[in-house]
Amino acid sequence: MTSPGRTERLVLPGVLTAEDAAHTVAGILATQRTDGAIPWFRGHHLDPWDHTEAAMALDAAGEHERAEAAYDWLVRHQNPDGSWYAAYADGDAGEPTDRGRETNFCAYLAVGVWHHFLSTGDETFLDRMWPAVHAATEYVLELQQPGGEIGWKREDDGTPVNDALLTGSSSIYQALRCALALAEQREEPQPDWELAVGRLGHAIRSHPERFLDKSRYSMDWYYPILGGAVRGAQARERIDADWERFVVPGLGVRCVLPNPWVTGGESAELALALWAMGESERAVQILKWMQHLRAEDGMYWTGYVFDDDAIWPQERTSWTAGSLLLAVAALGGDEATTTVFGGEHLPTGLDPDCCR
Repeated sequence: MTSPGRTERLVLPGVLTAEDAAHTVAGILATQRTDGAIPWFRGHHLDPWDHTEAAMALDAAGEHERAEAAYDWLVRHQNPDGSWYAAYADGDAGEPTDRGRETNFCAYLAVGVWHHFLSTGDETFLDRMWPAVHAATEYVLELQQPGGEIGWKREDDGTPVNDALLTGSSSIYQALRCALALAEQREEPQPDWELAVGRLGHAIRSHPERFLDKSRYSMDWYYPILGGAVRGAQARERIDADWERFVVPGLGVRCVLPNPWVTGGESAELALALWAMGESERAVQILKWMQHLRAEDGMYWTGYVFDDDAIWPQERTSWTAGSLLLAVAALGGDEATTTVFGGEHLPTGLDPDCCR
């Protein structure tokens, strides 16, 4: 089991002790397969985004070798076009269960690789990962639309789905900035990526009509902030406008309206977004509220239906635990995590107005 001595940076009063954090990290490690894959839980599927989120949590806990194994899994199983499938049975690369290739899933490797490099300073790792990051980024940008938004996915037969999701595009905005940071570290300028991230950020901030209407989902509420496209007064206005719609005091954050269902992943991500916009007190409060989802094994239940007083679904996912650990790491000042999610030192791309 992970030693509490390795998780002292993940202590947050009222949320986690060092032993609590070690227990949670051990739960993620127990979920990880020997080949590096991190499924949602053993017997369930792996998707590349949540796999990466869990790997980042391992790095925040000092489990760098196990995080590296997770990234090596992605490199070994990348498709020739730079993508990954949306789901693999229990992390078995030979058994994809959803052969769609979602852009935000593919882009997120850049976030994880930059986070790992900042955590370790390992240039050899960066060099090994760069071709996969480059190919994935190019795959994603093939689906950028004229308005700057990113199409959702390609079907298995290659057909592009050009409709854009605000949450997905906001996650891609963060990923593109991390990809640019990696390019700068390697001294390999990517001017097309700079223009792409500028156009995408402009679409997220100023053109909601370019995205499918998923405003019932709390992720569409906070993800433009979590991804870094929206900050300052615009972020505060956005959060305050829908706080009472999505936040259930004492329990956490609803996943989707009007369902009486709070979820751990959304709660932890909102806390991370609140931290990123300078609202640490509210972030800590959210993390305290979601502790009712903590299970005896240190992992977290996906959600709770408060009208029925029922844990649902009956699953404890690696990514829910991972998102909680990353939020705690940011609040605790972990440098790699604050850099990746704070965004102050990430490239911002080119203003699309400058190139017209």
